[in-house]
Amino acid sequence: MTDYSFINADQVSVDSIKPRAMLSVSGDRIAEQKTALVYDLKGESYIYPALINIHDHFRGNYLPRVGPKKDNFYLNWAPWDADLKSSAVFEERANISVEQMYFLSAYKNLFSGVATANDHFPHEINGAYLPRLPIRAIENYSLSHECSSFDLQWGDGIEIEHKRAVEHNWPYITHLEEGFDPESMDGIGILERLKCLDDHCVFIHCIGFSDQDIKKAAKAGASVSWCPASNYFMFNVTCKIKKFLEAGINVSIGTDSTATGSVNLLEEMRFGRQMYRKMYGEDLPASTLFRMVTINPAKAFRMADKTGSLENGKLADILITKASHDDPYENLANLKMQDIQFLSVAGKPVLAEKRFEDLIPSQEEFDTVKMDGRSVFVKGKPSELYKDIRKAVGFKKQLEFLPFDC
Repeated sequence: MTDYSFINADQVSVDSIKPRAMLSVSGDRIAEQKTALVYDLKGESYIYPALINIHDHFRGNYLPRVGPKKDNFYLNWAPWDADLKSSAVFEERANISVEQMYFLSAYKNLFSGVATANDHFPHEINGAYLPRLPIRAIENYSLSHECSSFDLQWGDGIEIEHKRAVEHNWPYITHLEEGFDPESMDGIGILERLKCLDDHCVFIHCIGFSDQDIKKAAKAGASVSWCPASNYFMFNVTCKIKKFLEAGINVSIGTDSTATGSVNLLEEMRFGRQMYRKMYGEDLPASTLFRMVTINPAKAFRMADKTGSLENGKLADILITKASHDDPYENLANLKMQDIQFLSVAGKPVLAEKRFEDLIPSQEEFDTVKMDGRSVFVKGKPSELYKDIRKAVGFKKQLEFLPFDC
């Protein structure tokens, strides 16, 4: 692996911004010493930790979305699942293989600056695909689908899965209180009675949380995945996000799948900010959004010692973007896919402009696609994948999370 350095770019961290700083990579880690191969970014770019998508479903990233008819919003997730499986979109998606869906989902994330994501499916479903993807899909987790009697029975049961998380120092990930029926709204109570409420827990959605639930989750040290676009689309409401933040809960932003959520994490950040403004009449700080897609999900995944910030010795998960705003946090909050210049996973580029060509180990392992009139290298073969999907469905399908044509 080639060692390399970037100079003359503002380097963005959780607590500070280093102006015109240097960032070096040695092997798969961020390093202190300047290397022989140096890229001068000339003050025209920002360097961020690569983004982390705390919640996705890799078998569900297809368009258009499927949701309630005539604004008849759902009581819980189950009627949505029935609507999805009876839809023309689901029938069309069935023409695509599971493997194609996994790579499509990886590119959905990659093109939005995401190096690490969670595919909320059991290991027996995704285990054959995750290690082969161009991004890092976390493999060390335990899960339930949801803590209710009408969940999909993923895993070996709440108590066994939670115990596994504690023994291995993994996150225990589950949808929780995704709805407003009495059983859905007893999610925290169920975990409390099973003695499975602690800091290993990562709760997704939480729209049914009472104020008491929020206090209990905060006291336990649990983390929360906020998916505002999916929540609003399905339920016409999202969680009490301001109270979650005021309680000190570790909150991250997740996309959910594009079956109900935003097209990617960048759009989810924008939608979340709009929702917050609509709900509370004030802005959600861009610096808070930054934390929600970097260090917060790293903490939730129990990976904060490895990724989520640009510190020496951590994995070189790096995102470089065009500097379009004087404030780097606002720049990220308004970022578009076309503004991304470089993305690496553990030091290895997975998306890179032509000027970084020396970092591409073998062009046979990379595709070249046109984004906003410029050529970029992308790990794998996304253009072939796009063509194969169009062939499978029988027409020129447009997927907005792929920012190129072929």
